[in-house]
Amino acid sequence: MADEPLPASYTYLRSGNTAVITGASSGIGKAASVMCAARGMNVWMVDVDKEELPAAREVVLKAAANGDSQKIEAVIADVSNLAAMEGLSDRVFADGGKCHFLFNNAGIMGGGGALTPMDAVQRVVGINTYGPIHGCLAFVPKMKESGEVGLIVNTGSKQGITCPPSNWTYNMSKAALKAYTEGLEHELRTERLESGGKLRAALLVPGWVNTEIMAKKVRDAAKAAGDDYNKDKVFFHEDKPASGAWMSPQVVDFMLEELDKERFYILCPDNDVNREVDNLRMDWAMHDLIENRPPLSRWHPDYKDKFNEYLEANKGKK
Repeated sequence: MADEPLPASYTYLRSGNTAVITGASSGIGKAASVMCAARGMNVWMVDVDKEELPAAREVVLKAAANGDSQKIEAVIADVSNLAAMEGLSDRVFADGGKCHFLFNNAGIMGGGGALTPMDAVQRVVGINTYGPIHGCLAFVPKMKESGEVGLIVNTGSKQGITCPPSNWTYNMSKAALKAYTEGLEHELRTERLESGGKLRAALLVPGWVNTEIMAKKVRDAAKAAGDDYNKDKVFFHEDKPASGAWMSPQVVDFMLEELDKERFYILCPDNDVNREVDNLRMDWAMHDLIENRPPLSRWHPDYKDKFNEYLEANKGKK
């Protein structure tokens, strides 16, 4: 009997290949680093968190399939700084190095309403939007020049698709990243079809996940104010998981399943919301524009009951 073909993700995520993962000190980035190391890949873990990144590297080292023969590097770098990302790419590609998996995953909470001060807007957009763009500018040209196959995954958010009220800054940062990543894959797809290109892109859209993103926001705010930080008071995090949220390794496992199906949109469910409900929410949001309803009508007093009726009436139809 002939050997079964390997899943599509193994084209990029296999022993001897190299991964560059931002936001790698915790959460999804750390879980992805563990997965890559367990597959025998060299892993460059990138973060600004000087406190947590070294400990995360130790976890990844223990997961390495080939022990000392794998390179597991921890690099302190700010993704909002293009020069820092260019310097990182120079290091990765030095002496014949390659990059087969670029995971632009670093992200922060923060921001606020439509009149949020620009310094807060620039910080959130600088990391959540410009960070992945900087990663692509620094790495994708060299990935193309290497002639190797390559995968770029950018971490978006459902908040960048349905844009729920309250944190417009975060929503905007992730909506812009969605548009950028769609354009990136369109260009890469054209190159694959017309000139033998070997790169592809995907957009990871997590649901509710027990990561450290909220805890780090509270920690940094406490540090800036000179206050004590008590992690136990944070609503949820990796060590205090909310029952409705997935754990980070579940997100990575789901990402692999969708990559094996060669999906671009990797829209994750969680323990509270399944794909059917996500689809209905997205469908309703698009029909705000089609039907000239008020924006974000799902939360509008004249429409929120109609949305709930629509949701219940359409569950199970597809």
